[in-house]
Amino acid sequence: MPNDTLKKRASGLRYLWVTVLLVVIDQLTKVWVAAEYELYESRAVIDGLFNFTYVHNYGAAFSFLSDSGGWQRWLFTAIAIAISAVLLIWLRRNPVNFWRQNLSFALILSGAIGNVADRLMYGYVIDFLDVHYQGWHWPAFNVADMAITIGAALMLFEAFVDNRRDDEENSK
Repeated sequence: MPNDTLKKRASGLRYLWVTVLLVVIDQLTKVWVAAEYELYESRAVIDGLFNFTYVHNYGAAFSFLSDSGGWQRWLFTAIAIAISAVLLIWLRRNPVNFWRQNLSFALILSGAIGNVADRLMYGYVIDFLDVHYQGWHWPAFNVADMAITIGAALMLFEAFVDNRRDDEENSK
């Protein structure tokens, strides 16, 4: 089979190794924190800037709906599973050379899976990365949250850069 045919058939699913790697890292760091820290225990990593602080997040981003009685666990799990299914479909349909879009989908997928795993196993998400400065605290987050944020930022960036590629292809 010629190399060009293989490239045409290759899809964005080749980026799933990124998803698997980040889910493993996310889960290992959460298991480590839960084993080494007491709930709400905080240890400075960079004094005055960054701590490891073990917390449980029963809600979504910024603890949204965290005190809603438990139904939110299943809502956020269902939403993340639906988003994961859509991302897998898009990865399958995308050509492998759409690397920015495929990477952004793989990153977001890893974050969704990592946090869904927590919700299903524990009923909450383990957060532990605590950034703060002069009394200002960003809500605690985890590796999965970082993957989602970076993936979303890359998706936005790709949306602007991709327009130039479309313009070049249309002018031919």
